[in-house]
Amino acid sequence: MIVFGIMIGVPLLIAILGIRVVQQQYRGIVERFGKYNRYVNPGLSWIIPFVESMHKRDVRAHTLDIPAQPVITKDNVEINVDGIIWAKPYASEDAIKKTYYNIDNWKRAIQELSQTNLRQEFGSLTLDESLISRQIISGNLEKELDRLTDEWGIKVDKVEIKLIDPPNDIKNAMHKQKTAEQERRAMKLEATGRHEAAQQDKLAQIQKAEGEREAAIKVAQGKAEAIKLVNESAERFFKGNAVELKKLEVTENSLRNNSKIILSKDGIAPQVIIGNLPVEGSHA
Repeated sequence: MIVFGIMIGVPLLIAILGIRVVQQQYRGIVERFGKYNRYVNPGLSWIIPFVESMHKRDVRAHTLDIPAQPVITKDNVEINVDGIIWAKPYASEDAIKKTYYNIDNWKRAIQELSQTNLRQEFGSLTLDESLISRQIISGNLEKELDRLTDEWGIKVDKVEIKLIDPPNDIKNAMHKQKTAEQERRAMKLEATGRHEAAQQDKLAQIQKAEGEREAAIKVAQGKAEAIKLVNESAERFFKGNAVELKKLEVTENSLRNNSKIILSKDGIAPQVIIGNLPVEGSHA
């Protein structure tokens, strides 16, 4: 019975020891006596204890830091640069095998490779070009790293340059330049504002002058119309009485005191009534 129990217990123990679980975010390989044997997908798997071994690889994106390092630009300015890389192993069988058999430590290898390529990228640009080409440099690094790491079964998803730090004297000079540029823009805006205000004042004066001129023209036209009407009325109503009007004018200029002007049916006949004038020395 004891022997029988041992015979049953050993296979059961081996079966239990050989159970392996592969999580969803992992892929695995099985080696038998140190040699590649098979590829393992997520789920429950079994290996032969003491004969086979399983290695699992996380196929999620990994965040890798590019340590800050000094680089020399094309115009011989030393700047400090650092960045971040997002990379992950491909999930295929061939790629997982490459991550184990083609490179010893793929994360460290990518970091070292990124530092080398970072120096090359900035070495081909001047300081001014470097400061405005962050996205271009990141894109170039991503393409180059993705090409080089393909033989390791690794996909480089993205590269970001976090910091481009020039020397303090360069930063001070850039700050002064920026301040001067802002002052120049402020002065330009102020001058533009004054110019536009002057233009508005000039336009307002022109409009005011045009309004006054149009008003004067209208007044003159009104006066001319009134004179025209008076002339037409005089021509129409007083043309036949010119002689009588002249007599009246002469009479008014000659006789001022106690004069009587009689308008008869035959026309204007001024008469002077002498008897109405007071005589010197007479009594009433």
